Amino acid sequence: MASTTRTQIPTEVNNFYDRTMLERAVPLFIHTLFAQVRDIPRKVGTDTIKFRRYGNLTAATTPLSDGVTPAGSQLSVTDITAQIQQYGDFVTLTDKVDMESPDPVLMETAELFGDQIVDTLDQLTRDILVAGTSVSYAGTGNTARADVAAADVILAANVDSAVETIKGNNARRITTMVDPDPGIGTVPIKPAFIGINHTNITKAIEAFTGFVSVEKYQNRTKIMPGEYGYYRDVRFLETTNAKVFTGAGTGGIDVYATLIMGANAYGTTRISGEALHNIVKALGSAGSEDPLDQRMTSGWKGTYVAKRLNETFMTRIEHARV
Repeated sequence: MASTTRTQIPTEVNNFYDRTMLERAVPLFIHTLFAQVRDIPRKVGTDTIKFRRYGNLTAATTPLSDGVTPAGSQLSVTDITAQIQQYGDFVTLTDKVDMESPDPVLMETAELFGDQIVDTLDQLTRDILVAGTSVSYAGTGNTARADVAAADVILAANVDSAVETIKGNNARRITTMVDPDPGIGTVPIKPAFIGINHTNITKAIEAFTGFVSVEKYQNRTKIMPGEYGYYRDVRFLETTNAKVFTGAGTGGIDVYATLIMGANAYGTTRISGEALHNIVKALGSAGSEDPLDQRMTSGWKGTYVAKRLNETFMTRIEHARV
């Protein structure tokens, strides 16, 4: 027999749980902070978005001849598509838990979901970013992840080379990030390239000659989530969600990936109005599937996809841990 699908929790209560999840989740994003955000409207008949990039025009260095029309140029476009997926999870709570627990169980559950959402979407985005085609390896002569040995730690020279690479591809410094609050917008930041590294790597980067920690910033109101300092053109953010290729190096060592990126390197997409919901099913809402009103559920569901938009505007350094 089909279960009841309409929640019996009042709308205003559901909205409160939605806000609780969002307030817990959004400020902790790291990998998603610098994406282009392009949502798909509801009910447009597709779950696929098309990002379009126009190619640069070649410099017009040939002088014009008197009265002669030049050949002109032709626009070139690159279309990049991404298909949105749904993600979600739920927990089941019993009437006994509801009767005996001194805690506001649904509130605690919504807060736990906030953390789970962060972990889910951040890892989804990270895995897209670290699958990019531009990569370099610490150490002398290394050309593959399996070549990275225990002594091949990240050096300032590796970061210098990575920045030189994306600069050479005309990557621009990032000047805005996604606003870390429940609304989706952008806020200005000091122009810089962005580095994202694992917390296990932070002390190695802090040891670079010329590194400046956030404590020495003149304006500390513009510090980004996870930011701990900058080296030359790169502002560094740390997170335990940075990619680690477990056992992938020489002798089975872990290989760490440090991302260096410029503006417009990647994008993220949701379906408008369907980015994230907390869904609560009250005791007895399942009808005859729960004849004694013993079970309720709380869950979340969202739509999301991340996509690399310009491979040449980002790169990663693969290296060992100090």
